[in-house]
Amino acid sequence: MRDNPQIPTGTAFAWRLALFYAALFVALGVQLPFLPVWLAAKGLDAAAIGIVLAIPMAVRVFAIPLAARQADQRNALRAALVIAAVGAVLGYGAVALAEGAVPIMAAFALASLCSTPLMPLADAYALRGLRGLGRGYGPVRLWGSVAFIVASLGAGFLLDIIAARDLIWLIVAATVLTAAAAGILSPIGGRADRAPAKTPAAGALLRDRPFLAIAAAASLIQASHAVYYGFSALQWQAAGLGGGTIGALWALGVLAEIVLFAISGRFPLAPTTLLLLGAAGAVIRWGAMAFDPPALLLPVLQCLHALSFGATHLGAIAFIARAVPAEIGATAQGYLSVAGGLVMGAAMGLSGALYARWGGAAYAGMALAAALGGAFVLVAQPPTRERAGP
Repeated sequence: MRDNPQIPTGTAFAWRLALFYAALFVALGVQLPFLPVWLAAKGLDAAAIGIVLAIPMAVRVFAIPLAARQADQRNALRAALVIAAVGAVLGYGAVALAEGAVPIMAAFALASLCSTPLMPLADAYALRGLRGLGRGYGPVRLWGSVAFIVASLGAGFLLDIIAARDLIWLIVAATVLTAAAAGILSPIGGRADRAPAKTPAAGALLRDRPFLAIAAAASLIQASHAVYYGFSALQWQAAGLGGGTIGALWALGVLAEIVLFAISGRFPLAPTTLLLLGAAGAVIRWGAMAFDPPALLLPVLQCLHALSFGATHLGAIAFIARAVPAEIGATAQGYLSVAGGLVMGAAMGLSGALYARWGGAAYAGMALAAALGGAFVLVAQPPTRERAGP
């Protein structure tokens, strides 16, 4: 199954892709905060919930490279997205119907097998299509962040209306939307007549020093968010902040990220520059958080999410777009996603131990991780084909 070589108009392609990102992030916006609530309502204890939440980290190690490589070899990114999205619907439907810890784990493994490749495949599809049409990635991707905020807030309100055991059906509905949005994605031009033997060797990426350095840099900078993701709400709650204030602070960080995505096309920067800005923003942000800053300073620090997350993400995406042949773009995205997941998993485990011992001072360790990520950026020599702009 190959992508149709017909090139769509830039506007049609961009809006259909924006709709797909929005649907995908609606699913994430419901699942990330509320899947543990549903698991608890199904009778799973904390240990079992931890195992369920770790399943995607384990599955992605082989699911993402396999799906990405198959999509590259068959020049079928759009088809791969449709297949993975439909598989995710079936997987989460099975999760919804499962009873007991072991059946839920088995069904969730199936769902993760299909859902974890969606993001790297979507980014590879976006890069190939948008680059051919001369359009920027950030202004399209921002709709995913907008949808994440809306979905998280909406699901939070619904939690007060529906039974916790019914939350899973919100996730199933969101995956149905994702599959429907995948089905209307525009075809992209491809090289369907290219023989697989002429496709650039994906294995060469694992021996390419700039690519490995950038993957390490982006992974470390993103993993420096581990204490924030895991313990910021607890820390702020202990400091006397209410739930509404904590939610607003989280939303402010995502809004700052959205603003950066929206204006990224107007201020083209080299990928390595974006990554260095991301590292610098993370070092400043976590360094300040380590000193338990006053509440009035928190909104300013939250705005640095535009750099610590947003600029890092844009820089990594842009590097692949400029430095990796399009024929193995999905494979490169897959490698980057697996590396990021492994480093984030390790950082999340370490962050628990650091926070238990040092409290808010654990952010100092995150600042060091971000600084190390910045050092890896400096190790990467910009490839000759790298151009400014994401």
